[in-house]
Amino acid sequence: MTRTTPLSGRTPWAPVLLFFFSLPAPSQQKPGYAGTESCQLCHEDIAKAFERNRHAAVEKDKRRGWEGRACESCHGPGAKHAESASADDIRNPGKLLPGQADPACLSCHTMQSTQVGRVHGSHGKNQVACASCHPVHAPPPQAANRNTRINTQCASCHISQRASFQRPHGHRLNQNAVSCADCHNPHGTQTAASLPLSTGGEPGCLTCHGDKRGPFAFEHAPVRLEGCQSCHEPHGSANPRMLTRPSVTQLCLECHSNIVLPGGATNTGALGGIPPAFHDLRSARFRNCTICHVKVHGSHVSRALLK
Repeated sequence: MTRTTPLSGRTPWAPVLLFFFSLPAPSQQKPGYAGTESCQLCHEDIAKAFERNRHAAVEKDKRRGWEGRACESCHGPGAKHAESASADDIRNPGKLLPGQADPACLSCHTMQSTQVGRVHGSHGKNQVACASCHPVHAPPPQAANRNTRINTQCASCHISQRASFQRPHGHRLNQNAVSCADCHNPHGTQTAASLPLSTGGEPGCLTCHGDKRGPFAFEHAPVRLEGCQSCHEPHGSANPRMLTRPSVTQLCLECHSNIVLPGGATNTGALGGIPPAFHDLRSARFRNCTICHVKVHGSHVSRALLK
């Protein structure tokens, strides 16, 4: 007969530990979330491309709160989709309306300076989604320089504007010396509804053309009220000064065709170009206004903008 010796009240730990380690590891994901590794099982190509995208920082940055769940930061909880593999069980921003998809982008980018007017800009008001211009998964296209990438992207929609740069005189966009974003804020602003950095091209134009910046003691009204584009065609022109008309005379006469001298009806003289006005256009010396009126943007000494 074999005698069994009791363990003096001690617990047999070996069987307990064996059972404990045989249990599946508890999930570290929040309820409803599958984690990036689950997404990579099916979307391998997208996952590899995503590693070179700037958004990959979301995957590793603990401060953002999406560590290990970068995909679900935009697509929403994916546990149900991982189980069913049905497209109906996951949010796809690419198939949503811009007003439904953009809030996911703006949840991170809304406080950045370039995004301050996203809702107020023309792109936002015309329902152009963020993903229409920005690659979310893939790395940005590799081009010669930043200007080339921006100009190519803008030209995909703004075809007529890009064609304007084929005119003889214009900003050096075709040489990639400048980009559309140097003058335009694609995300808009809170102060202007249009894409230029400000109404009338200010301070967009004045960033480079600072010598035309006022205030002046004697202002040329269109510069203050209508902005640079009242006289200039910023994308391209047939005029060397990038005017909206082929010649200076034609442009000036749009407003100054028959200006009366001070005194009104009691004075028989007139300053305009219609005979017998003082500026009689039958004489060649009056056909180039800027020969005399050299300070057409504004002057500190001459009300007539002569100097």
